[in-house]
Amino acid sequence: MSNTDFEKVMGLEVHAELSTKTKIFCSCPTTFGAEPNTHVCPICMAMPGTLPVLNEKVVEYAVRAGLATNCEISRNSKNDRKNYFYPDLPKSYQISQYDKPLCVGGYIEIEDDDGNPKKIGITRIHIEEDAGKLNHNEFGAGSLVDLNRAGVPLIEIVSEPDLRSVGEVDRYLKKLKSILEYIEVSDCKMQEGSFRADVNVSVRKKGAQEFGTRTEMKNMNSFRAITRAIEYEAERQVEVIEQGGTIEQETLRWDDVSGKTFSMRDKEDAQDYRYFPEPDLVAIRLSEEYIQNIKNSLPEMPEKRKERYLNDFKLSEKDARLLTSSKYLSNMFEAAEKICGNAKAVANWLLSDVSRILNEKEMEPDQIPFTAEQLAKLVELIDKGTISSAIGKKVVEELFENPRDPEDIIKEKGWIQISDEGAIKEVVEKVLSNNPQSVADYKAGKDRALGFLVGQAMKETKGKANPQMLNKMFLEQLRKE
Repeated sequence: MSNTDFEKVMGLEVHAELSTKTKIFCSCPTTFGAEPNTHVCPICMAMPGTLPVLNEKVVEYAVRAGLATNCEISRNSKNDRKNYFYPDLPKSYQISQYDKPLCVGGYIEIEDDDGNPKKIGITRIHIEEDAGKLNHNEFGAGSLVDLNRAGVPLIEIVSEPDLRSVGEVDRYLKKLKSILEYIEVSDCKMQEGSFRADVNVSVRKKGAQEFGTRTEMKNMNSFRAITRAIEYEAERQVEVIEQGGTIEQETLRWDDVSGKTFSMRDKEDAQDYRYFPEPDLVAIRLSEEYIQNIKNSLPEMPEKRKERYLNDFKLSEKDARLLTSSKYLSNMFEAAEKICGNAKAVANWLLSDVSRILNEKEMEPDQIPFTAEQLAKLVELIDKGTISSAIGKKVVEELFENPRDPEDIIKEKGWIQISDEGAIKEVVEKVLSNNPQSVADYKAGKDRALGFLVGQAMKETKGKANPQMLNKMFLEQLRKE
């Protein structure tokens, strides 16, 4: 029996840190990267006698996320205590939501592997507090707890087990991340852990109705790691089944270096957490007017923005989709286009060289070090003929290394395009004289020879010659001879 006899079944529990200024039950700041235990107070440190007070912004942001993902908003919900012991959870319980979450029954539409639209169901979105963080001593001398993150507000977005391939998982996560960025409820910085996923994986024989036993991989914050982990875990499960074994329901740890999963503990069920209503917080009651006001305040969503790009800027469907998949990329495109008025050129630079460098450096779009004004200036310099597109590529590399005015870069580097007819004619004559075979090939009807000659001239001028003038002058000279 082979892997092709089985299909993967995945469901995701995504945790997104909310972009509120203060924590969920106290007024401590939520800023990332502070010195350990400097953003703490008696409430988030769980001192005896302290009482939580729910941050209203947390509810608002959760409702925004629910409306943006087509959920039904609960008019009456509550908080619950999820009891478990872990050293970075000072209360020994987490305030979360159990049977009455804020948002239920939504969906996100993605494309399946064949390009057909597919709805991925969202079971629920609920609010909860984050735990602290353990800093382990690499020499085995114990661990220190940092409670800065304890009480940072989260929403947990639980999908239905509707995902059937790593491609679908990747597209679902990227679409969800994009939506949360657009509605400005989370910065979704995966490198800071503010957008992370617990991945549930099972396999079953194709055509089977029953789900297989699932395993869960916790707190994954990289699209690439999630893809690799699912592929490995699905193959491992198939191998176990084919050898006559059974899959244990358990929590796994993914090790990115070895590319393998390792067992952490048996999977907990709801009864293991001993949920009960949080007695220190009142129920959350939302009016129709409150929900409608939030609905009316939602910004333009990625799908609407994509349609606008197709109609207003005449971009291709692919370019419009790629640009709008990231709010940061999309905003940079709009700001740069507004300055230089060349939408197609701005889109090309963002989706080619800029995206390539982001991938190479493993950076997110919000980490682009230069401004929309600097990108627009680059486009204007090319449109005016001050530099060529070839030099433009070098300018983009320089903008990533040391961002500044592109005009200053080309002056410093001596990259200003040669548009002097006399200088270009000299180069053309030199290249023609050095390449008699290419001249003969062109005269024999081989048009590609012209491209070779232009390339040689660009090499001679280190990419600084005006390519339009080169083409024109080569044709004039070739027709004379």
